[in-house]
Amino acid sequence: MNILLITLDQFRGDCLSIAGHPVVQTPNLDRLAREGARLARHYSQAAPCSPGRASLYTGLYQMNHRVVGNGTPLDRRFDNIAKAARRAGYVPTLFGYTDQSVDPRDTDGPDDPRLRTYEEILPGFEVGLELAAGHPASWMDWLRDLGHDIPDQPDAVLASEPGRPAEHSMSAFLTDGFLAWLDRQDGPWFAHLSQFRPHPPYAAAGGFDRMYDPAAMPDPIAPGAERHRLHDGLMRHPQMKVPEDPAEMRRLRAQYYGMVSEADAQLGRVWAALEAQGAWDDTFIIVTADHAEQLGDHGLLQKGGFFEQSYHILGLVRDPRPGAARGAVVERFTENVDVFPTLCEAMGIPVPAQCDGAPLTPFLRGEAPPWWREAAHWEWDWRDSLIPKGPHDWPWDRRLERQNLAVTRGETAAYIHFGDGTWLAFDLSADPTWRTPLADPARVLDQAQNLLTWRARHTDRTLTGMLVADGGVGRWPADMPADWGQKEPANA
Repeated sequence: MNILLITLDQFRGDCLSIAGHPVVQTPNLDRLAREGARLARHYSQAAPCSPGRASLYTGLYQMNHRVVGNGTPLDRRFDNIAKAARRAGYVPTLFGYTDQSVDPRDTDGPDDPRLRTYEEILPGFEVGLELAAGHPASWMDWLRDLGHDIPDQPDAVLASEPGRPAEHSMSAFLTDGFLAWLDRQDGPWFAHLSQFRPHPPYAAAGGFDRMYDPAAMPDPIAPGAERHRLHDGLMRHPQMKVPEDPAEMRRLRAQYYGMVSEADAQLGRVWAALEAQGAWDDTFIIVTADHAEQLGDHGLLQKGGFFEQSYHILGLVRDPRPGAARGAVVERFTENVDVFPTLCEAMGIPVPAQCDGAPLTPFLRGEAPPWWREAAHWEWDWRDSLIPKGPHDWPWDRRLERQNLAVTRGETAAYIHFGDGTWLAFDLSADPTWRTPLADPARVLDQAQNLLTWRARHTDRTLTGMLVADGGVGRWPADMPADWGQKEPANA
């Protein structure tokens, strides 16, 4: 069976027409949902890109993988989806980017070029076509070969996409590369197609930039009257503050929806190619995102903070095997940490002990496991704003450790705990827009206890399931020889 993992960067979970969005059209994603399972309440575990992807690729919450910003190194000791695919006999191949910074212990010191950018490749992947947003040189060279006069700055090239045909977009170029590789495959394959759009700049490729009328755009959720000081600070941040002109905000929304529809159209090309090769019914497909997009809600753009608009993402899974769910809508809380263990089970290999997530396999069979989580969780860390401003007197100065928050979002309430000891709680049963404080102290305490319990249940478990007794009993480390650790505890 083939494995295809697709990420669409900064894709909001509500931006699917099959999910009832009033404006945006996504016929190809809708088709995948009808033929598989739609994870209606699927969440990223962190923002921005590197932290969110670290959770996706390792199955770990941020409190365990500790990638807290774009540029935080990913510890080399962690397992990941590419390494797992190799154990299963695949050659995992990347098209796009993974945004995982190299562990500095594996470099040659400050002059090592891998320490110049966080846009490195996750260990274990072969590169079919690298196309990071910060240095999309192959796409820019291709545009020049086609006769386009483009600027030298990648962001400016992306911002000028409305002036070129959609067939020349960054998404189209990456899809072309993947489809050319697909034509050469003659056995089971594992591919990760990592598309940049609908990530800003808010400029949809030619034609898609005119697909949606700005005047018809729904209004964002307005900021609440009572706000945490972090919320106020983010509303002033240059990258997150919304335009003052409402017409500009509507234009921005229309462009974002256009980028969503262009990303959907590129996936339509992928579905058609899989069908033409007879591989559609032999390919396990997961489509998700690294994080979402505020899109003006709560007076914010981009991603970060604590509101769920930055973390509620699309989640679609199609298992081609007989008996798998078709058209299922999963209403339980699912998370990106579940993707790695799900792929392990699909590839027929054990789920690593490090994984905080659980396989989605029961949902793909149409089952509803009673033991499933009752809330979604995510974290955000903004210490990168302090790291360059040192020096910090270690071990006495612990300012960095205060610049973070953790969220538990259940059926009726959301609770946010900040690293400085402050907290927020919202009553979602009374107001699903996250603007009504939770007034009942007993319910606040219950939410705080839920968050503490979640953290207690997900501390590192690398060796905690084993005892050094009677030659070693319990759960052996995954990297031990296969014939070791067969003995059961004496009291089992």
